[in-house]
Amino acid sequence: MNWKFWQKKVDPNKPPKSKIREWGDALLFAVIAATLIRTFLVEAYTIPTSSMEKSLLIGDFLFVSKISYGARIPMTPIAFPFAHHTMPITGTKAYSEIVHWNYHRLPGLGHVQRNDVVVFNYPLEYKEPFSRPVDKRENYIKRCVGIPGDSLEVINSLLYVNNKLAYQAPNGQMEYIVTTNGTDINPEIINDMGVTEGGLMGTAIYQFLMTQENAKKVQALSNVKTVTANIRAKGTVAEVLFPYDAIHFPWNIDNYGKIYIPKKGATVKLDSISIALYRTIIEVYEGNKLEEKNGQFIINGTPANSYTFKMDYYWMMGDNRHNSADSRFWGFVPEDHIVGKAWMIWLSYDSNAGNIFSKIRWSRIFSIIH
Repeated sequence: MNWKFWQKKVDPNKPPKSKIREWGDALLFAVIAATLIRTFLVEAYTIPTSSMEKSLLIGDFLFVSKISYGARIPMTPIAFPFAHHTMPITGTKAYSEIVHWNYHRLPGLGHVQRNDVVVFNYPLEYKEPFSRPVDKRENYIKRCVGIPGDSLEVINSLLYVNNKLAYQAPNGQMEYIVTTNGTDINPEIINDMGVTEGGLMGTAIYQFLMTQENAKKVQALSNVKTVTANIRAKGTVAEVLFPYDAIHFPWNIDNYGKIYIPKKGATVKLDSISIALYRTIIEVYEGNKLEEKNGQFIINGTPANSYTFKMDYYWMMGDNRHNSADSRFWGFVPEDHIVGKAWMIWLSYDSNAGNIFSKIRWSRIFSIIH
């Protein structure tokens, strides 16, 4: 009996592998192993925009945990390794839709919780010119501020969930208008604070996106007269916001809602006003045929005055509240779009810094994301 069964027997009559084949086998194994790890365990992402400033910074490199919420089985399994939706050089599609699998998710360590920082697929890329399948839509990262069944409202820039003041990210930013006594603010002082967005608007007037802590520091400058949060008044409609019906929903980014976040199994009434909130869910995310005839809604050929949701939905917002394209602009995030939980910063790189050593934000490396 061969007690060392884990050791391969060498066939003396079989020629040894060439170096090229050995390297090829090793490369194939590495690709398969890396693909399995990034699909089912952990994947690396980078922060490209300032929508999460200062909680997350442009140039932060993250590990995103797939097991926190359960890894999603690939819905578009035929794809080029390590490319998301587009080939890096040719710009062509990095996947094929010949094979498509329905949405399934493996058991995870838990579920999406309020205030988790979540990576998800951008829902609106079902539209032209992209028309991408769910798992090949662009990856976004925001804070989940509302979970299925919550009601949510923004009042004078403050977020309320279920009629209670919600979590406020300590490093979150908003827009401030700063007036001086006529002299300029030293730009080096602003840079040292880490304020990277905004600048001079006119004589003695500045606009900055910054944290409350930095707003207090700016207020303390000897030549600064006032620092005022630029909050859009209720009823002032300046943006095109979800659900794109300003007559019935005259909201802006600082006074938004109240809005209900759909929960699987919950039922809502449908009428000429509420349909704006749920049309995309019914038609696109949950794949029904929706028609309107003589004021009557018809779903899959059956008259309906209500709808029962098949999936859970989430509400995502950036911590940089005045510079974030989030659910206020495009609505609900379906559960099948959830990718994973932002877990840890493994590298942070400031491309605007001076030398190579100062470009690395050493204090952020291996920090856990909250």
